[in-house]
Amino acid sequence: MKKLLSLLTLLLFFFGSGQINTIADGESITLRIHYGFLNAGTANLTARKTSYKGAPHLYVKGTGQTTGAVKAFFKVEDVYESYINMNTELPSFYVRNVKEGSYRQHLETVFNHDNNTLVLTDKKTPANGSKVIKSVKGVQDMLSCFYYLRSKSPAELKVGSVINMNVWIDDEMFPFQLKVAGTENMDTKFGTINCLKIIPSVKSGRVFKAKEGVVMWVSNDLNHIPVLLKADLAVGSLKASIDDFKNVKYPLKFTK
Repeated sequence: MKKLLSLLTLLLFFFGSGQINTIADGESITLRIHYGFLNAGTANLTARKTSYKGAPHLYVKGTGQTTGAVKAFFKVEDVYESYINMNTELPSFYVRNVKEGSYRQHLETVFNHDNNTLVLTDKKTPANGSKVIKSVKGVQDMLSCFYYLRSKSPAELKVGSVINMNVWIDDEMFPFQLKVAGTENMDTKFGTINCLKIIPSVKSGRVFKAKEGVVMWVSNDLNHIPVLLKADLAVGSLKASIDDFKNVKYPLKFTK
């Protein structure tokens, strides 16, 4: 189970719609996580408008935690935070603070998009200081990539389209590719929702069974909120389903 919640959180935070300026203040999305037959935990994403260094930003916070029986033998409390510039739709400041069993990590990243560098600080080990790292143009963090995709129009997310991006995770840059594979009607606790079927290309071996071992369904509307995710892992399988949503910009459309 080590780091599964953080991996799931990364995938859950990849989808949305509309420009950042149209994100509703106070938006919240919660998903229930299942590991095999176990009710393993929850993941939550919230957004609010604020100011960062004198510029309008969207502050987003993602949390993931184990619950019930899983929490009893493996406790996870992950927190991710990002300040996203509402004019450029690029991250300015990013925090990853995770507690997974005995594992701890607390990293802070300041982005400088003018010269494609970032400053990484290890808050868990202050003696390591900060280091400047060469970045790439348009880099996103684990949370801001979610809202980057929210700037995509329905035409850009039509069936067959492919989206590429570079995402800063922990202390490394990762290239990701997302493919819109089709549409399906998905049953939820709220009703049936027509969804886009998204397949992210992920690195196989250590965690996932195959390069395309993850499938995600997001609402096929102007919200594009995550509805269901399934992941075939190297050991077992993981599933997350929408459990609650508040203050989304557009009303969800139900087919029945």
